[in-house]
Amino acid sequence: MASEKSLEEKQDVNTLGWAAMDSSGVLSPFAFSRRATGEEDVRLKVLYCGICHSDLGCIKNEWGWCSYPLVPGHEIVGIATEVGSKVTKFKVGDRVGVGCMVGSCGTCQNCTQNQESYCPEVVMTCASAYPDGTPTYGGFSNQMVANEKFVIRIPNSLPLDAAAPLLCAGSTVYSAMKFYGLCSPGLHLGVVGLGGLGHVAVKFAKAFGMKVTVISTSLGKKEEAINQLGADSFLINTDTEQMQGAMEIMDGIIDTVSALHPIEPLLGLLKSHQGKLIIVGLPNKQPELPVFSMINGRKMIGGSAVGGVKETQEMIDFAAEHNITADIEIVPMDYVNTAMERLEKGDVKFRFVIDVENTLVAAQT
Repeated sequence: MASEKSLEEKQDVNTLGWAAMDSSGVLSPFAFSRRATGEEDVRLKVLYCGICHSDLGCIKNEWGWCSYPLVPGHEIVGIATEVGSKVTKFKVGDRVGVGCMVGSCGTCQNCTQNQESYCPEVVMTCASAYPDGTPTYGGFSNQMVANEKFVIRIPNSLPLDAAAPLLCAGSTVYSAMKFYGLCSPGLHLGVVGLGGLGHVAVKFAKAFGMKVTVISTSLGKKEEAINQLGADSFLINTDTEQMQGAMEIMDGIIDTVSALHPIEPLLGLLKSHQGKLIIVGLPNKQPELPVFSMINGRKMIGGSAVGGVKETQEMIDFAAEHNITADIEIVPMDYVNTAMERLEKGDVKFRFVIDVENTLVAAQT
């Protein structure tokens, strides 16, 4: 978390971005100020920023706690342009990123165990506020500043544009697999949904040496799941015969879908006494809990958020080692409202990434 001194240094540093002004979610040019670089801070020139489904939820205030103006974006990558006098991990010119968090209390059990994302006082990168009340603004902007504790080093072998979504989508699925023990060679993992989180879940699972079945409502995704992403099999969850044929064959399932959907049929795919259904998508309505199916098969339903800073760095390094990147469609800043509309319809393969460096300034006029 940034020191009190650095947070109190309110010198205006002019910043350009795009923000939603109300729950319509329409984004438009927005000029604001970032704090001056504190002694423990890293300032970066934003080159690319991914568009996450939770950005869509935030700008439309689907969960009821967002305030405006709201600059979204928490999959931020770029080049360090300034570092504070006490920064030890980074230097000017480094390839760096900022994910979902920019602060936490630093003293609670979660923080001391490198699980900052579960800190009761976590400061999210956008749609949040620092302890002094200063709002956080995300990466749909030309620059970012964060305490070095919350900055990620991006290995040279990873392209910055395709690495950006890993800071949220990659960290989320990686953390879930590691925590719930769904990362061992030979285990059978189901991945529900083949969107931004789902497609990187397949890639990480295959890198772990697992057997992977993609579970989807769309037959049209079968070819890309198997031929493009390397999944071993494909299952249509609305096909009763297919679902019956796959009963109790999976060790675990990662559910990445952000829309409300039935989860009881998924439990039937899990092995008794050990199967785990892990939910990482954020629907705007709470699903019903299928208690009988859980009890009868002694099956687990769990949840998982984005990993802490240490684990996110571990994930990025693992991705570099195994050549894992997100499959992306690069868009200019002035296309962002169309991108949000397409994202809501599921019309993207598999993650939008904004070319901030080359398009933001032109989009301000």
